Amino acid sequence: MQTVLVVGGGIAGPALAYWLHRHGFAPTVVERAPAPRPGGQAVDVRGVALDAVERMGLLEQARSMRTRMRGMSILDPEGHETDRSTEATYSSGRLGGADIELLREDLVRLVYARTRTDVEYVFGDGVTALDEDETGVRVGFVHGDSRTFDLVIGADGLHSTVRRLAFGPEARFSHHLGSYLSVFSADNFLALDHWQLWLRDGDAGFGIMPVRDNAELRIAFGFRSPPLGRDPRGDGDGDGTLRHLVVDRLAALRWEGARLAEAARKAPDFYCDAMAQIRMDHWSRGRVALLGDAGYCPSPLSGQGTSLALAGAYVLADCLAGAQDDHRAAFTRYERRMRDFVNLNQALATENPGGPAAEASVTRAKHALTLDAPSKP
Repeated sequence: MQTVLVVGGGIAGPALAYWLHRHGFAPTVVERAPAPRPGGQAVDVRGVALDAVERMGLLEQARSMRTRMRGMSILDPEGHETDRSTEATYSSGRLGGADIELLREDLVRLVYARTRTDVEYVFGDGVTALDEDETGVRVGFVHGDSRTFDLVIGADGLHSTVRRLAFGPEARFSHHLGSYLSVFSADNFLALDHWQLWLRDGDAGFGIMPVRDNAELRIAFGFRSPPLGRDPRGDGDGDGTLRHLVVDRLAALRWEGARLAEAARKAPDFYCDAMAQIRMDHWSRGRVALLGDAGYCPSPLSGQGTSLALAGAYVLADCLAGAQDDHRAAFTRYERRMRDFVNLNQALATENPGGPAAEASVTRAKHALTLDAPSKP
């Protein structure tokens, strides 16, 4: 039985672990957080990713957790409504369709619950070294003892440690898209009832949506900025530089700026990072491969990061299962099957700068893969 270390306990990693276990592998998932991470924006499960979720036996549960927006309002900088829609929202697209929008934390918990009894999870730890030879990969950990695995898969996000250790510095692969995005929660001080608000004020703007039966708000605040030159992420691991910047930028808004700034200052789940894509010629090297944002982050501007992760997890496991222990052949097939799908979905983020991609483009991209393609040449 081949052992596989999956680094990253978000969505991509546990989804891959599920399929690896189903195919007879022995996966271990390591996650630097002490438990499945709370917080985060609403995410979309679209097109072929719905098939992957259904094959995991989770589709009905995911549908029961979906957001249930009635529509959205577009506001001017003073907070006056200039347009509205009861047919679509910027976060989820057309309402009432087959696609699912749900909170990231709900999907994380759902996939974790599906895998926790069959998969070894190691929380509160991370990798520090990868030493590969002809028999496996010796992995060093921040806290635990070194262990050897047959394969290592990096599913550890935009700032992947696995990618840095196996492929080199992040700067080689990260392409800044000209903005930053902050996501945080707050009490529903606007009394929104299943209704979203979107506002732009100069080079900054936000989307606000009520969640948890309107008891809570999730606020996504974006602003234009060149790269800040370092990684001061405001996700609880950095030094708070971005939180201070976001608070200041929110306070300058003409409508509700003071309350939004205070919410960002207090939020226990505050997150902020650059909008960037990871673009690589290859997603594998030796016994190490990358999955999801670690290898091909499309950025939240695409709306397709979660769908890429879920579909990629299925395809990677399928290719490994069909390769008869030939990991090089498996990784080559994985890249061949996923490359066009990734390219189309990454293109959504840059098709219409400052706004959503065309509905036709999203439809094409989300269906540009079939899970049943043969894993053998």
